[in-house]
Amino acid sequence: MGDERYGPAVRFRHAFARVVACIIVVQAVAGIEAQSKGDEDGAETVYTLGPGITPPRVTKQVPPKQSSSRGVRVVGSVTVALVVSSKGLPKDVRVVKGLDKEVDQNTVEAVEQWRFAPAQKDGKPIAVKISLEIEFHDM
Repeated sequence: MGDERYGPAVRFRHAFARVVACIIVVQAVAGIEAQSKGDEDGAETVYTLGPGITPPRVTKQVPPKQSSSRGVRVVGSVTVALVVSSKGLPKDVRVVKGLDKEVDQNTVEAVEQWRFAPAQKDGKPIAVKISLEIEFHDM
């Protein structure tokens, strides 16, 4: 892919940029527009993305560890579902479609460290259900 002439740091940055470019925020599930969900600070309503709701935006991203203990690099994508709280924190992160048990766990651990500008409804921050597709490419 032309990255062979660059050092490991540049290849990592290129791979990381591809992961960032491939993140897709999509509606996690169809169904009830809102439901009550627990939060450390008390209960908050969790919405499903739709009309009138501005989706959350990633502000801090931690890349998942890709290599497995078997020394094989995985190529493909892991889809995780989560709730982004009204404070921009990921909650209830779980794998919807995985690749490999270790890579799936690494992805969950990484997404739990992410931070978001929260979704908004009527100009106010709200909690929403989303899913993220994290792409893994070989270098």
